[in-house]
Amino acid sequence: MDALLGALSIFLLRLVDVPLSTIRVVMMVRGQRRVAAVLAFFEALVWIVAISQVFARVDSPLNMFAFAAGFASGTALGMALEAWFAPGQVLIRAIVREGADALVRRLREEGYGVTVVHGEGREGEVPILFIVVPRRRAEKVLAIIREEAPRAFVTVEGVQRAIGGHLPSVGFFPLVRK
Repeated sequence: MDALLGALSIFLLRLVDVPLSTIRVVMMVRGQRRVAAVLAFFEALVWIVAISQVFARVDSPLNMFAFAAGFASGTALGMALEAWFAPGQVLIRAIVREGADALVRRLREEGYGVTVVHGEGREGEVPILFIVVPRRRAEKVLAIIREEAPRAFVTVEGVQRAIGGHLPSVGFFPLVRK
């Protein structure tokens, strides 16, 4: 019974420290140094406790299995949390040949800031829409674009920092806002 409880505790510890690592890396990439440092501290602390339990019974294949299974499960959990948490903003750029006016109107009605620039494509002038939104709302904006302008050429990229303009507030995790 003690062996099972030990393995379960190792598994659960890994289920905590690996998602912390995933979120820490996201915070580092987004330039959130303080948040990343705090997460790194707790990640290391939990990892040390887990690995010390493995080394305390290095002859136990069950502990090694629990460590590896916790790592795999923690990776999946970390990815799910990161997708749900979705910090930061993205820039959605849409080159719209047909239906641009209706798309711009709809996006603005739904509260999104849209900047329209006129560019020149292979077949002449085209409107280029720039929309910066919280990453959590990107799928909603993409769905609107697909509805209003299904043939639009769309790119999405991460934004390191956005200041000013018309940015809808997410109100989810104030520590990561700049």
